[in-house]
Amino acid sequence: MDWLIKCMVDNESTPDPEAVLDRAFAALGDPVRRAIVARLSRGEATVNELAALFPITKQAVSRHIGVLEDAGLITRSRDGQRRPCHLDPAALERLTSWIDGYRLAAESRFRKLDAVLETLKEEEER
Repeated sequence: MDWLIKCMVDNESTPDPEAVLDRAFAALGDPVRRAIVARLSRGEATVNELAALFPITKQAVSRHIGVLEDAGLITRSRDGQRRPCHLDPAALERLTSWIDGYRLAAESRFRKLDAVLETLKEEEER
């Protein structure tokens, strides 16, 4: 969400959708960050809980969380002394929608190719 606040401070009405996607995919380019996202898909977790999963320092995990947060993929809340991290389902939906657009186009091309191949096979059998 820091990117959204920065856009508001810089008087940008809405963040560039391409830049948002770039930031999210760049954040997911690291295996530790992907593992953090996978863990958070099962429910919220604190930095300490996440740090226990990796052979890196708590500070390194905090930096990874910061990258994911800046990319808009996770949020943090306050629960007394705890600051649990949560996945942002809307951000994941944006990524999935972008990928699905290309997947659907590829599937359509493959269906057309299958139809042509089936027609050729039927003509060959005659």
